[in-house]
Amino acid sequence: MERFTRTMIRYRWAVLAVWLVLLLVSVMAMSGLADLLTNRFTLPGTDTDRTEKILEQHFGQKTTGSFSLVVKGAPGSADRLVPLVQERAAKAAAELPTGKLAGVQVVSGSVVSATIVSNLEPADAKGYTDDMRAAAGKIPGAEVYVSGQAAIEHDLDPVFAHDLKVGELYIAIPIAVLILAFVFGTTAFVLPLLFAAFAIPTTLSIIWVFAHFMELTTYLQNLVMLIGLGIAIDYSLLVVYRYREELLGGRSKEDALVRTMQTAGRAVVFSGSAVGIGLALMLFMPLPFMRGFGIGGFAIPIVSVLCALTLLPVLLYFLGAKLDRVRLVPKRILARRDAEYNFWMRLARAIQRRPAVFAAGTAAVLLALASPVFALELGPGSNKGIPQNLEGVQGLNVISDALGEGALAPTVIAGDTGRPGGVDAPGVRAAIDELTAGLRQDPEVARVTFDESRQHVDPNGRYFQIEVVGKSEYGSPPALDFVHRLRDRIIPAAGFPEGVQVYAGGGPPSGVDFLELTYGAFPWLVLGVLVATYFLLLRAFRSLLLPLKAIILNLLSIGAAYGLLVVFFKWGAGDALGLISFDQIEGWIPVFVFAMVFGLSMDYEVFLVSRMREEWDAGRRNAEAVAFGLAKTGRIVTAAGLVMFAAFMGFVAGSIVGLQQFGFGLAMAIILDVTIVRALLVPSVMELFGRWNWWLPDNVARVFRVKPSPLAPKGAAALTSRAR
Repeated sequence: MERFTRTMIRYRWAVLAVWLVLLLVSVMAMSGLADLLTNRFTLPGTDTDRTEKILEQHFGQKTTGSFSLVVKGAPGSADRLVPLVQERAAKAAAELPTGKLAGVQVVSGSVVSATIVSNLEPADAKGYTDDMRAAAGKIPGAEVYVSGQAAIEHDLDPVFAHDLKVGELYIAIPIAVLILAFVFGTTAFVLPLLFAAFAIPTTLSIIWVFAHFMELTTYLQNLVMLIGLGIAIDYSLLVVYRYREELLGGRSKEDALVRTMQTAGRAVVFSGSAVGIGLALMLFMPLPFMRGFGIGGFAIPIVSVLCALTLLPVLLYFLGAKLDRVRLVPKRILARRDAEYNFWMRLARAIQRRPAVFAAGTAAVLLALASPVFALELGPGSNKGIPQNLEGVQGLNVISDALGEGALAPTVIAGDTGRPGGVDAPGVRAAIDELTAGLRQDPEVARVTFDESRQHVDPNGRYFQIEVVGKSEYGSPPALDFVHRLRDRIIPAAGFPEGVQVYAGGGPPSGVDFLELTYGAFPWLVLGVLVATYFLLLRAFRSLLLPLKAIILNLLSIGAAYGLLVVFFKWGAGDALGLISFDQIEGWIPVFVFAMVFGLSMDYEVFLVSRMREEWDAGRRNAEAVAFGLAKTGRIVTAAGLVMFAAFMGFVAGSIVGLQQFGFGLAMAIILDVTIVRALLVPSVMELFGRWNWWLPDNVARVFRVKPSPLAPKGAAALTSRAR
């Protein structure tokens, strides 16, 4: 690290020039990134995927790319409206590439709906929503809505954009700037922003490359900007504070930078690796949209570490002293902060006087907060969790009131008889009749549609489809239970001949497949992340015990965040705060919360314990090493955590329940981690462990190529105990 840092300083102008060129190229690449991202959502290898392929290849449609034209007139006007709806729906279908009118249904005495199908993905189909609405026009004496998944996504886009703008520009960034200005105390607070300005575009340019070969989601940009800002702040705080400390110790500018990178820089390398391991969990998820987040999550810490090791020392060399000359906080406050016996030292000493009380109390609080996790109910999402004033949602509600909440996202049963004309075989016909009869007897089914004249059999007579509208919304427990009955009992009971393949896809089945695909892999991937993180931290801390302690405490804070999601959303405690109560937590949220929080929490753990390890190696006793480590890094960790807390709470200000749950879960996990866990539980547990904190046997040290840390002799331990 010394040789590397001196090389960066020696060639500082070249380093700066390379990063400026990289920034220019990255900004150019970023400009074309949005066009390569999508909201496509595929479930490879599932019955839902097989159903979609049959519909797309043999019926020219997708269950998710269809539209519904919904018309509500006066009571008893449905029959009069049918020809008008058919005419308007045909005009609307003409505006949609590959669009065709699949049928017109009388839903009730006052409601008529038309289904317009296409083979477009929702991300592509939604762009034609306004044209279709213009073509449908108005009908005197009736309300006209263009709805469907694609239309609702179109209506939600400006809501997402507004919520993210409010969350990032009006909440997260102003609060982050204020916290940084107060913590740094000088105009040096611009260094993290400069760091982020280089690291984030560079990461997005890497994603631009992968977007040519992979299915990456639109919201990946927001994730990279959010995590990138947080990591830039974390690493800048750690490095800048250590650089100041070394300068105050009398070192020259270059020597101070070298010493800073040997200590804080080393911590950044291990911290970035820990963050990368946590976020890379999503690289191995079996869902393409999650793997896309894994690409971004893995790239941002790698780029940030490179930036911290190359660009940040150069920026400090050029700007550090100049920026510190302009104070934003009175000098006496800055001096009090830098004093050795500060608030964090006093806190550490208070904890060390009663470590068992603090350890038991804080652990009990976290376990109590985590206990509601047993009531956690996962779901694939809901249209009830989005604003109800959107036209697409209003149309859905009209059909839901008349027919059932499952009308917008029906189940589609697709069958492959194995040969042309197979649908007309007596055994197949009898099985289809038996299947439709069984479906109509199910208490969850509101309507079953199978009609050859309405494109439910392909032109070759080999494939068929049956549409099933449920009484409950696609993500609700009754709808998900129906899917299990359908696949396990109703379809097998129909008695299809051997060789006929029948699949259930569409709305509720896609929700079941999403949850099963996600949580079939998630526990094993979590286990892999825990094992990899343990070995990484073993090498970073040179201890057998500290990595295990770090992992257990991280899991406690994440479990507490899961529990608070149940309390504030399912049990309604968040109503007073403007949160949208909802029984289910969307299935993707625990995965994302774990990956992001586990990585960021390890960030803080590495900062804190690396400094304690450094104090121990310098000859301090365990109690002193812990206290001095907390005194030197407590403010940094807390400030970094508060910035991320503000950033995540920006999501909570939105009007979409999924984003509220996501932001709230992240914010709670981070605030618990930097307060209860890092400030109270870590020092109390490390006081209880004593010299065992730093134990690493010789044979393990040889395997990991680090210096061993044998236990101190018992006599020395006794002296240490008396000294405390």
